[in-house]
Amino acid sequence: MLSYYLAATLARFADDMVAFTLVLLVLDRTNSPALAGLTGAAYALPAIVTGPLLGAWLDRTPHRRSALAVNQAALAAVMLALLALVGHSASWVSPALAAIAGTTLPMVSGGFTSMLPSLFRPDQLARANSFEAVSFSAAAIAGPATAATVAAVVAVEAAVVVIVAAAALSIIAITRLPALPPVGASGEQFLSSVVGGLRHLARTPPLRASTVTTTLLMGFTGMLLIALPLHVASLGLPKSAAGYLWTAVELGSVTTALLLGRVQARWRPEYVVVVSVAAYGLVLGTWPYAASFGVLLLLAVAAGLMEGPTLPAMFAARQQYSPEPLQGRVSTTAASLRVGASALGQATAGLLIPLAGTPATLATTAAGLLTAATAGLLIARHPSTPRGRFSTDVGGSPPAHQWRTPNTGG
Repeated sequence: MLSYYLAATLARFADDMVAFTLVLLVLDRTNSPALAGLTGAAYALPAIVTGPLLGAWLDRTPHRRSALAVNQAALAAVMLALLALVGHSASWVSPALAAIAGTTLPMVSGGFTSMLPSLFRPDQLARANSFEAVSFSAAAIAGPATAATVAAVVAVEAAVVVIVAAAALSIIAITRLPALPPVGASGEQFLSSVVGGLRHLARTPPLRASTVTTTLLMGFTGMLLIALPLHVASLGLPKSAAGYLWTAVELGSVTTALLLGRVQARWRPEYVVVVSVAAYGLVLGTWPYAASFGVLLLLAVAAGLMEGPTLPAMFAARQQYSPEPLQGRVSTTAASLRVGASALGQATAGLLIPLAGTPATLATTAAGLLTAATAGLLIARHPSTPRGRFSTDVGGSPPAHQWRTPNTGG
């Protein structure tokens, strides 16, 4: 569905520009890594609280389109305010404004992704997941590259204007989406609905494994948002050139997401997530030793190739291990954890870099990804809880009544 992917990709493009542009804007105007990390964290941190609440509401409301549009409108308004105030007001103003925009941030990933089972048939979901991963990757390719280019050629302020324009175009595309009926139980109390989503996420080992691994992935790679601009500067290039490293990672990622989409669906998605994140960490461990920007770009592409299967597998895990009435809650809660972890990573990097330097921060990120993969593997193989899963075609997302626990008798 073209209108869906256009709306989702534009929203994600704006969001990927925000993550990088906020850092550049604060660094350029204040020259403070700590404030840059704090502002980035403030943008992402509210999602930890709002994600489960928004997910429960999305499962119960027929107004999902309006919610997605409001998120984009709030982002545009806050970015204009930041443009006017960063560097010209008290230090707390930047994080405070960023936190306002971050309140509805889970809508960008979880809010859109949760619509897939309602928009596509079960036999179409494997392909839809691959294109959903491409949507994320395309935005992640174009977002940082656009921010880097516009900031270098024009000014970082112009990159803020591009974000506002992308958010406005996304709102227009959102109006073309079909109105979807609620999928959750209408008689269920709201708080019970929130708790039900959290309980399902916590009590389903393969889903929990995928969520823990990708949450830690975002936490440690969030450190790169602060480290890479400063690391690139140490190689004699402008800080904005770090945007091209993110683009290189995503070029590699979208390649494997497209090529391996149907192939990787033959394996359990939580294990695909674990292996992909571990491989990403191994390649990332070579980044501190790159003596030139060209070598670093090649290593970034290699890291992206390893990371590419992660997103499609993460989507498949949510769909295979969750009934449709829980899709909104699971998607936005998982997204909020990822975004919140990224916030903590940025804040940590802002404090770590002045003490240890960027090479040590990159090495810490690589070690963290290996730790994330190990944690996911241990959770997925934990014997204390039955591994319920859906009986489904490859990549599909069947109705709730097909949930079953596999026969353990052989």
